[in-house]
Amino acid sequence: MSITQQYLIDTYRARQHGDPTPPAPGTHDWQVMRELADHRRFRAGLTRRQARGRIRAMLTRLLGQHRGAPRRTDAH
Repeated sequence: MSITQQYLIDTYRARQHGDPTPPAPGTHDWQVMRELADHRRFRAGLTRRQARGRIRAMLTRLLGQHRGAPRRTDAH
């Protein structure tokens, strides 16, 4: 049985019982992937592993801003 067939059966049963219809297959796929990535980053933080990807880039930018501009030598 395909996902579409199962969805149609679930929709039919929900209508028969007066329940709300289930979401269509693939509706929340991107949200699930984002939550999975967030969970992996959270677990990496708990085990104190080095941050990678967007988090590392953000930390590099933030730390670079706090260090200030490059030091100038005052040669008079």
